[in-house]
Amino acid sequence: METTPFGRVITAMVTPMHDDGSIDYDGLQRLAVHLADHGHDGLLVNGTTGESPTTTDDEDYASVQAVVEAVGDRVAVMAGCGTNDTEHSARAAREMVARGADALLVVTPYYNKPPQDCILEHFRVVAEAGGQTPVMLYDIPGRTGTALTTDTIRRAAEIEQVKAVKDAKGDLFEASRLMAETDLLWYSGDDVINLPHLAQGATGIVSVVGHVAGDRYAEMIACVDRGDLVRARAIHRQLIPAIDAIMNISQGAIQVKAALKMMGIIESDRLRMPLRQGPAEHVERLRTGLAAAGLL
Repeated sequence: METTPFGRVITAMVTPMHDDGSIDYDGLQRLAVHLADHGHDGLLVNGTTGESPTTTDDEDYASVQAVVEAVGDRVAVMAGCGTNDTEHSARAAREMVARGADALLVVTPYYNKPPQDCILEHFRVVAEAGGQTPVMLYDIPGRTGTALTTDTIRRAAEIEQVKAVKDAKGDLFEASRLMAETDLLWYSGDDVINLPHLAQGATGIVSVVGHVAGDRYAEMIACVDRGDLVRARAIHRQLIPAIDAIMNISQGAIQVKAALKMMGIIESDRLRMPLRQGPAEHVERLRTGLAAAGLL
């Protein structure tokens, strides 16, 4: 499977923690090795699934360095550096590149809801702070409160470092239009519609469910590449119970940490508030979904 500067099967990694809430860097490295062993050619560190809203800058930088040390010779390591503060994001971009990140993920500034021209300039400043490091933009209006317009994405494609989009907007027609009009690499940022994105030309996925289904997703992409949509569709349907259990019962980071603990991949499913472990009912529904998908 031909890869890219970001990889094609990318998981937005959780950040394993000890029961006291401190980061388990050894566990983080073990998780990175596990993912590299199971279908991944890219990993995202310090994404929202990694609980980046509640980790410190120093923890973020140390996490990037730990993952680079563990698997940087095997997979592309992308670091989330976007915030709603442009200077903060630019500073993080510089530091994460210094720690060995191969690529950067920059989310639309959230909460302060800047207009589109301000968002575009934010992307430009942060991208340039990373030097020549490839940048993936992250369009997720459900969390940021602001959707990137089609014209903003077209203009962002003219920024030298901007090479890709992680699309969690859910507008498949806009995605197909932009894939046709630009050279941007397109990534599904929503496990629920990974197959539709891939079938219409997306390069890859940035996944949460990939924590437990990396090999399956690698096979799905290979099937789409060779035109075997029958097999790709079968894989998607096999994974529906797991996708539902991880993404729809509760919050993704909560459920996938529980899944990883259940499967013996991480030692603790501890999260930082405001996220907390789910009730026993959610864990049992998770166990049922993983089993139905053939993952337990």
